Amino acid sequence: MEDLNLTNKKVYLVIAFKDFRDEELLIPKEILENQGAEVLVVSTELGEAQGVLREKVEVDLTIFEMDIASCDAVVFVGGPGAASLFENPTALQIAKEAFEKGKIVAAICIAPMILANAGVLKGKNATAFSSLGGKFKELGINYLNEDVVVSETIITAQDPKNAQAFGEKIALLLSQRG
Repeated sequence: MEDLNLTNKKVYLVIAFKDFRDEELLIPKEILENQGAEVLVVSTELGEAQGVLREKVEVDLTIFEMDIASCDAVVFVGGPGAASLFENPTALQIAKEAFEKGKIVAAICIAPMILANAGVLKGKNATAFSSLGGKFKELGINYLNEDVVVSETIITAQDPKNAQAFGEKIALLLSQRG
């Protein structure tokens, strides 16, 4: 990947405290940090969060402490634990507020359901884990069976094997914004 220089860019990576998908967090995190972005891991509680593949990461702050105005992107990480955020009022508000403020909003695997429930995907092209395709259509979202979909400031990706492309798309979109 080319050098994009994301110095002065701040990204929140939102994970479930238990059972986030390891590579969906770690690969985009590494890509963004390697390009100079400040990356903070966010969850519903502080401490050591655990991925479904047993990776442990330290949570930098809780979703209740996020300052959307001060960031450039909010990324929701998938994995079975992400379902705990589907109806979480704070997570839904974060997605909605970030979108309304023109921030990059991204989600991978089942996490795009958070964006769908927040209302930010309605009428837009998006992807997610294939089992969500029917639900997306019911919610008025144009579900595309593609690896990564970019719709204005929203990036969605299908599953763990797309973590690299997902991270690169986030970095690229961040680099294109002043």
